[in-house]
Amino acid sequence: MKYERSSALFDEAYRYIPGGVNSPVRVFKSVGGVPVFMKSAKGAYMKDVDDNTYIDYINSWGPAILGHTHPEVLEAIKKQAENGFSYGTPTELETEIAKFIVENVPNIDQIRMVSSGTEACMSAIRLARGYTQRDKIIKFEGCYHGHSDSFLIKAGSGAATFGNPNSPGVTAGTAKDTLLARYNDVEQVEDLFRHNQGEIAAIIIEPVAGNMGCVLPQNDFLQKLRKLCDENGALLIFDEVMTGFRLAFGGAQEVYGVKADLVTFGKVIGGGLPVGAFAGRNEIMDHLAPKGAVYQAGTLSGNPLAMRAGLTTLQLIKNDANFYQNINKTAETLDFGIGKILNEKNIQHVINRKGSMMSVFFHISSVSNFDEAAEANHSLFNNFFHQLLKNGIYLPPSGYETWFISDAIKQTELEKTLEVLRKFEYSNL
Repeated sequence: MKYERSSALFDEAYRYIPGGVNSPVRVFKSVGGVPVFMKSAKGAYMKDVDDNTYIDYINSWGPAILGHTHPEVLEAIKKQAENGFSYGTPTELETEIAKFIVENVPNIDQIRMVSSGTEACMSAIRLARGYTQRDKIIKFEGCYHGHSDSFLIKAGSGAATFGNPNSPGVTAGTAKDTLLARYNDVEQVEDLFRHNQGEIAAIIIEPVAGNMGCVLPQNDFLQKLRKLCDENGALLIFDEVMTGFRLAFGGAQEVYGVKADLVTFGKVIGGGLPVGAFAGRNEIMDHLAPKGAVYQAGTLSGNPLAMRAGLTTLQLIKNDANFYQNINKTAETLDFGIGKILNEKNIQHVINRKGSMMSVFFHISSVSNFDEAAEANHSLFNNFFHQLLKNGIYLPPSGYETWFISDAIKQTELEKTLEVLRKFEYSNL
C-alpha cells in the first residue's frame, strides 16, 4: 500500500495542529510511521485518502458497534438534522433516551448527559466528593478515565505515598487526592483504605480495562471492591465508557453481578457522535445542580443529533435478541483463529478477551495488570501492526489498546484477517 496523500496531509496538519493530531494515540507514536488519514467508512471497512481499504478493528474506539454508517442510524441523523443541530434548550428526545437507559441498566435511577467520556468521569468524581464530603479517590494503574487532572497521576512509592502528576499542568495539590493501586490487587486497595481512613470518597475503575490492552478482573476483584466501599463508606464508580452496552445491554454490572453507585457511559450511547453520560441512584444524583449543590453544566449536553443517533443504536441492539450472542461469537472465532496461527508459528502470546473486546499481547504468561502489560514485547506488536496494516487490516496503533469488534464483521472479514495472519513473516523478529 502507498500512503503519499496521508504523508502529505500529516505534514500539513503538523503545522496547524499540535503534533499533527487532535488525540495523541492517532499519531502512531507507539508503533512508528505516518498516521493514516481516513476519508470514509461503511460497515466493516474504512477507506483512506490514498484509496486503501481496511477491515476495521477499532471502530472509532468502540462506538461503531453496529459498524460504520449503519443505514438506520444514518437515516435517523439526517431526519433529526433537518429539524436543527442544537438548541441549547430541553428536548423531549433527551428524556426519551434517558428513560430508555434507566429502564435497561441495573442500579440507576437518573442519568445526566454530557459530551465526552472525560467529562462524564470528571463529573462523577466531583459528584462522589460532594456526596461523601471527602476528597480522595482511588484509581488503578493502566485505567484511563479521560484527561481530567485528577486522573493524570502516576504511582507513588507505596500504599501510603501520594501519587505524583504525570503531566505538566497537573498540580501537586490535585495529585495528593488521587491514590493509585494495581489492577486486580485487592490487598493494595485495603492498604489505601487503612492509611486514609474516612478520607476516600470513591473508587473509580474500568470493570474491564481497555486502556492497557484488554485486561479482565480476576478472583472476584470487583466484588471485593464493592465490599470494601461498603465497609468504608465510599462510592464505587464503574467507568463503562467502553463496556457499557458493549459487553451486555446492562454493561459490566450485568455481566459481573456487581452494583456500582455511579456509572459513566460514552461510545455506544452516541451511535458514533460525541457523547458521554453519568448515572446513579436518586439519593446521589439529587445532589447535582440545579436540584443540589454539586455544579455541573454543558452547553451542548444532550444535543439532538447525538441523542437521536444513540437512541436509534440502542434500540437496534435491544430489538435484536441474538445481538450479543452473534457479536461475541465473531470475537471468539477471531480469538481462536489468531491463537491457532500464532501457536503454529511458535510465537509466545496471550489473548485477553471479554465479549467483543480483545487484545493480543506478545507475552509469555498472563496479563492481569499494567506492569504485566508493559512486559509484553511491544516491538513485536509494532511489527505485527504494520504488516497487517499494509495488508488491509486496521488494528489499534498501540499494544496498550483494545480491539473493538463490530456487528458488521462477518465470516468474509474473519477469513480475510486470518488469511493475512497466515502469511505473516516473523523471521525478522
